[in-house]
Amino acid sequence: MWGAIIGGVFAATIAGALYLVWAFGRFGLVQKLAAGSRVRRLVIPAAFIGAVFGLLVLTLNTVNAVMVLLHVVLFMLLFGLIFRIVKAVRGKPAAHFWQGWLAVGCSAVYLVIAYIICHTVVRTDYTVRTRKLSEPLKIALIADSHIGTTFDGEGFAEHLRTIEDQHPDMLLIAGDFVDDGTEKEDMVTACKALGEMDLKYGVWYVSGNHDGGYFNRRNFSYYDLEKELTKNGVGVLDDEVVTPGEGICIIGRQDKNNRSRLPIASLMEKADKSDYIIVMDHQPNDYAAEAEAGADLVVSGHTHGGQLLPATYVGEWIGANDRTYGYERRGNTDFIVTSGIADWEIKFKSGTKSEYVIIEVQPES
Repeated sequence: MWGAIIGGVFAATIAGALYLVWAFGRFGLVQKLAAGSRVRRLVIPAAFIGAVFGLLVLTLNTVNAVMVLLHVVLFMLLFGLIFRIVKAVRGKPAAHFWQGWLAVGCSAVYLVIAYIICHTVVRTDYTVRTRKLSEPLKIALIADSHIGTTFDGEGFAEHLRTIEDQHPDMLLIAGDFVDDGTEKEDMVTACKALGEMDLKYGVWYVSGNHDGGYFNRRNFSYYDLEKELTKNGVGVLDDEVVTPGEGICIIGRQDKNNRSRLPIASLMEKADKSDYIIVMDHQPNDYAAEAEAGADLVVSGHTHGGQLLPATYVGEWIGANDRTYGYERRGNTDFIVTSGIADWEIKFKSGTKSEYVIIEVQPES
């Protein structure tokens, strides 16, 4: 599946670049510099687009340079359609190449806003109710910190201080704590910051698909990460069941990509069904089984809230995720998916946000 997606993006990038070369050739300045030469009318915009793309690769990275290019293409196509309609209504073309100016301007504004949204962490609140608890339980949830993308280890520590100021009873980390590009120094700093948190029921972590690393290009292993987390008092749950407090049970599942992970029904056999059972599962795609097994609350990340419009719900459309973002109730089970406190390679978010989550579990008589 990912091969097809990457291949599609590559093809769209090449096609989009060629389209932009043709479209930019319609700018008045390019036509003036081309002086009637069709070759220069293609070479000039090609050189300009290549230079801008190269600059973006150096300042951001290749993935984000591609994102910028594709957004300009989409806006160019959108305004092209609009001005075709305007031309049909008016019966004559526009005097200037407004399609191009609007496409470039709107792309710039849109991407600046998306960059700011991605790098700004906000609080999101949920309230759920249960008859299993006699006292309120306040849970902090984060996922997809991908340390080193939008903030380093020290930046992560600052966000933890903000979360601790909310006085949660526990912190749940639902996977993708680190990434392939995370430096060991930042990983260690982040783990140390977790160890400095003073929470009634502690800090609990499950792995995500990025935590183990894909390309073996970082300077630490998953074993190093696990060791550092454990050293700092973080509970690492790999298909494990724990009881951090009276009447509270946490089940931490291995990531879906790990073929050795146990079915939720097997894990639930180790839990006391009278406890309030929280399931941590990085990828939100086992809802039916988790609801049937009797979980009270399931928390996940992974989706980044859909990342970018208009591709927000692709994960649900292709069956990779049961939900992209937010709250859902199935039977007696509450499901919450966070859009993540940071981001992966892409440094833009639209139609979603970077967040930490506070879940108030209130007793119900």
